[in-house]
Amino acid sequence: MTDAKKVALGVLAWTSVVSALHLHFNVDWAPILNDRLPEHRRKINVAYIPVTCHLACPVTDYITRFTKTGNLFLPKMFQGFPEIKEALISNKMQAAFMVAPMAMALWSQGVPVKIVYLGHRYGSGVVVHKDGGVRTFADLKGKTIAIPSRFSDERLIVFRVMKKFNMTAADLKMVEMAPPDVAGALAARAIDAFSMGEPFPSQAEMGGFGRVLFHAREHWPDYMSCVLVVRQDLIDRRPETVQALVDGIARSGLWLDDGRPHREHAADFVGRYYYNQDPKLLRWALTNPLDRVVYTALTPYKEDFDLVRDLMIETGVLDRRIEFQDYVDTRFAEGARRQTPWKYVPNSGVAE
Repeated sequence: MTDAKKVALGVLAWTSVVSALHLHFNVDWAPILNDRLPEHRRKINVAYIPVTCHLACPVTDYITRFTKTGNLFLPKMFQGFPEIKEALISNKMQAAFMVAPMAMALWSQGVPVKIVYLGHRYGSGVVVHKDGGVRTFADLKGKTIAIPSRFSDERLIVFRVMKKFNMTAADLKMVEMAPPDVAGALAARAIDAFSMGEPFPSQAEMGGFGRVLFHAREHWPDYMSCVLVVRQDLIDRRPETVQALVDGIARSGLWLDDGRPHREHAADFVGRYYYNQDPKLLRWALTNPLDRVVYTALTPYKEDFDLVRDLMIETGVLDRRIEFQDYVDTRFAEGARRQTPWKYVPNSGVAE
């Protein structure tokens, strides 16, 4: 064998090894293998973004990996709600956490989805730059405030407070911004404020440049932000799978609300393995104080959604009255009422 052939074979072997290592370590094979299974055996794909309102999704995925049955679904992180919406419509995602008004708007537009559960309660706030001269909401007149979407409860809470201060939409400039971008934009003075869910208010506080002007619950008792949405075709074909999903999320909520150690552990593994965030950020949002966000009592209630619907109509993002029983399927939340917290001791490696 000539030297040239030896070199060529060596390069080929090296390339093959590098390619194999890349495929092993950097390619997520779970979705690929899942798509090859018969439809009735496939795990469903669930979309989320890195906010505390979606935290029960990665918590369920993480804890169930230590159970005998294994993980219940395949979680997929997105950076914004528009991308989640498109993935849900195209059936790339069969379930998703998203802001409630967007889910309601999708249904009203003919997208076959249903709301089946809540993400959590509270956990949103309006944040201003600590040196921006804003002391009351009225001081925001003429300033720029970021919201996650025009179809969001974070937008609706701004309108609700505006009415209390005799302000109109013309008094504020609202801009839509992906949640992970708002703290940096506030620090750079590109915006004057943002209305967003945790952990981004906490990020601004921890960074020393932001101050919470008010938490949503101060003006909206029992405030909710995100909901769990499932495609109707999945509900029709595999209701037991949807129930298992809701049961898992419910158990994770009960586990998270079972004390500080669980929340601190969740902050650690979710921050590192799912959100790509400093665990200190999630720890702040989940424990400062402990009821800053609440993961129990997440059954959808008609009065909560009627309020959101009416505010959507009032603020021009919904053109007709829609009825709770048409776009919400409560049977899965009712079925999850019997659930108990996961039996998982942090770092034990065993769960049930």
